[in-house]
Amino acid sequence: MKKKILSLLLIATMLLSVLAMASCGTTAPPSSNDGNETLAEGETADPNANLPNAAGLASYDVPSVGYDGSAVTVVFYHSMGAKLQGVLNTYIEEFNKLYPNITIEHSSMGDYDGVRDQIKTQLTAGQQPNIAYCYPDHVALYNMTKKVIPLDNFINSTIEVTDSEGNKTVLGLTAEQKADFIEGYYKEGAAFDKRGTMYTLPMSKSTEALYYNKTFFEEHDLKVPTTWEEMEQVCADIKAIDPECTPLGYDSEANWFITMCEQYGSPYTSLDETNHFQFDNETNRSFVKMFHDWYKKDYVTTEELNGSYTSGLFTATEGRKCYMVIGSTGGASYQTPPQVDGVSLFETAMATPPQVNPDAPKVISQGPSLCLFESDNPQEVVASWLFMKFLTTDVAFQAEFSMASGYAPVIKSVQENAIYKEWLDSANGFNNMTALSVKLALSQSNAYFVSPAFNGSSVARDQVGILMQDALVCSEADIDAAIAKLFKDAVGKCKFAIA
Repeated sequence: MKKKILSLLLIATMLLSVLAMASCGTTAPPSSNDGNETLAEGETADPNANLPNAAGLASYDVPSVGYDGSAVTVVFYHSMGAKLQGVLNTYIEEFNKLYPNITIEHSSMGDYDGVRDQIKTQLTAGQQPNIAYCYPDHVALYNMTKKVIPLDNFINSTIEVTDSEGNKTVLGLTAEQKADFIEGYYKEGAAFDKRGTMYTLPMSKSTEALYYNKTFFEEHDLKVPTTWEEMEQVCADIKAIDPECTPLGYDSEANWFITMCEQYGSPYTSLDETNHFQFDNETNRSFVKMFHDWYKKDYVTTEELNGSYTSGLFTATEGRKCYMVIGSTGGASYQTPPQVDGVSLFETAMATPPQVNPDAPKVISQGPSLCLFESDNPQEVVASWLFMKFLTTDVAFQAEFSMASGYAPVIKSVQENAIYKEWLDSANGFNNMTALSVKLALSQSNAYFVSPAFNGSSVARDQVGILMQDALVCSEADIDAAIAKLFKDAVGKCKFAIA
């Protein structure tokens, strides 16, 4: 069995290497659209339609005694910097007041891909951690070893647990706790098979927002675009006012492509093993051509084509500028307007990104979740679940972590916390952009979409990002044929990567 697992992971490693070298033209692969994160998978509208069974375990037998109070160590891998680790350490102390015999050892692996690569290596020797920050495609990779623990039996457990203070609670999630999760975030954990098996719980989340120079818009009586048709007209109007500018920056080409698929209801990917990669279709080729035309008119640029995050153009005080950016709410601080003598040169405002249908908005859900791994000691697993449950349902932790990270909390009750509410109410477009972005992210909670993850979904994400880059800059006379070839080549590279 170990040989089989090792073989699968070696194949996965080679595929990642192939992906890193592959291109769909001359541009480099897309980076994240956030100042400090690797992006989550973009997702399709119906995550449980025609999906095969999950590659991982279907269930896990929770020990009938629940947690027996024994001394265990829980190892947690994440990508937190010093500031967030400070918050984590504070709440580990709070957790240990309840469960003093559970020792939490946590380590930062640098970034999300660092977490993935470390765990991928350790899985071959059965030395994986107990808990990990994760994205859906990472879990799909881990699931090849069948060592990711399904959470359903924990979530639904009615076993009674007594903490050190004598409080009695159920091991699982209460009905109130389940209902407290923001639905779009919670559903991501069930997007791995048609049974809806839960493999993750959401930890903290970000999304995309339209940042715009509110001062400039008001001075020139410009309307904030709510549709892509309106966006095209606003870009034309801004270009007429400032011919040297590029009106719009979109940081992530992959997010742009995936979001457009979702907004149009057009296929992107599927967990159907016979037809994973469905994005080569007329609707998708059409919107890519439309944005190619925008690029030729200098209406838009992207992070990769600009050579850096487009926030640099948004906050520029001289030279080339842009007046709108679509980027991650997790990177809102980078959209803070510049100051001269302590006075902001303009005010930044935020809105939901343009939509195909504003009455049924779709915005991408990003940010880490938590997954649980097998251990030879069942009490380690139960203790790990208790800590995972604590991080995702404790109002005070979720509030403080959100304020420190700029990511949205995953439970609704945080917004009732007095300190957190005061922080949100302080949001403005001058020097409290982080609060402003979280406020917008929470307001969009009904618009989030997620998709299933499979071994190859991250390949698709990278390939459509590269496709988008190459299509925008394409100079071929027959643009329709050129775009068709880019789509065909991208699908081919996706299929080759998992063959």
